Amino acid sequence: MSVSTVVEKKVKFATQLAPDVLESLRQMSTDEGRHIQTLLDEALREYINNKQAGKPRRHVLAALQASMAEHDALYKALAK
Repeated sequence: MSVSTVVEKKVKFATQLAPDVLESLRQMSTDEGRHIQTLLDEALREYINNKQAGKPRRHVLAALQASMAEHDALYKALAK
């Protein structure tokens, strides 16, 4: 993902997060020396880009890899 050097107009909105998610976000903000707003913007842009690109989610890929490892011989036989 590219970082824009153009200053974008921001729009305020209210939302709610699970307490553990908010705490993790605050800790990441502190650890990285970045504003929570910046982290959220980056995370949401990545999420939107992934959705729009139709990329499979991590748990789907993990399930596929587990299935391939477990049923490798069967898949090779079916491919013949």
